[in-house]
Amino acid sequence: MKELKDFKLYKGKVRDVYSIDNDKLLIVSTDRISAFDFVLPSEIYGKGEILNQISLFWFNKTKNIIRNHIITGNIDDIKKLTSLNLSEWYSKRTVLTHKAKRIDFECIVRGYIVGSGWKEYQKTGEICGIKLKENLRYAQKLDEPIFTPTTKADEGHDENIEFNYMSKKIGNELAKKIKDISINIYNFAHNYLLEKGIILADTKLEFGMLGDELILIDELLTPDSSRFWDRKTYNVGEEPISFDKQFVRNYLLSTDWDRKSTPPKLPESVIENTAKKYNEIMKLIID
Repeated sequence: MKELKDFKLYKGKVRDVYSIDNDKLLIVSTDRISAFDFVLPSEIYGKGEILNQISLFWFNKTKNIIRNHIITGNIDDIKKLTSLNLSEWYSKRTVLTHKAKRIDFECIVRGYIVGSGWKEYQKTGEICGIKLKENLRYAQKLDEPIFTPTTKADEGHDENIEFNYMSKKIGNELAKKIKDISINIYNFAHNYLLEKGIILADTKLEFGMLGDELILIDELLTPDSSRFWDRKTYNVGEEPISFDKQFVRNYLLSTDWDRKSTPPKLPESVIENTAKKYNEIMKLIID
């Protein structure tokens, strides 16, 4: 049997990625959590398993929209295909995927105005060069979801960009295809989740090329890559009750951390409440 330590490791913010047989990746979702582009010193118990199970659910739900990178998320199949010696810890947090050439943009779709988009709108009346109507309120639903890409930074901060910049970098045809698919996935998930009592405020997607084919990669519609709000308590102009890592962001904003230096450890109460919220959203989505 092979051991993971024998394979090249790439350590992402929350995932450990191993290169297998040149054309495959083994992706392990850890319990690490990031906020404001920093990996925090505290972990959220069971978070990796939850993220992985949610992603697998959505990859399966959206495969009629676009192919994705998943080969299998079944640990027994992974062991057979890779001859890897993996402990039980890996069983619900690991996937075997095709190795795609990553497109280095984060593809964000916003259906509601919040977060960095809200701040940009307050200053300019725009988000990523998209002019929005006047007098929008915090957390208000937009008339139509908008595509607002950012640069992809493995370290440091992602930066909002205009669609034209992305189009010039990767070609207009590919950029438009990514935009259309991203909005299609957002609309599908938004409608699905409303029936579950959840508002999908925004989400981040990532794409790659498998040969000449555009595919979906990374994670999909998880509490790490999306904002999920409680539909019952949602009110325009108020801070929504969320089922994602906004709880952690809000705690950090309440401290004197400057968001430039090493972030502080999370109190046990914040860790426990965040784990609870991640569990809640998994049950709401999958059950």
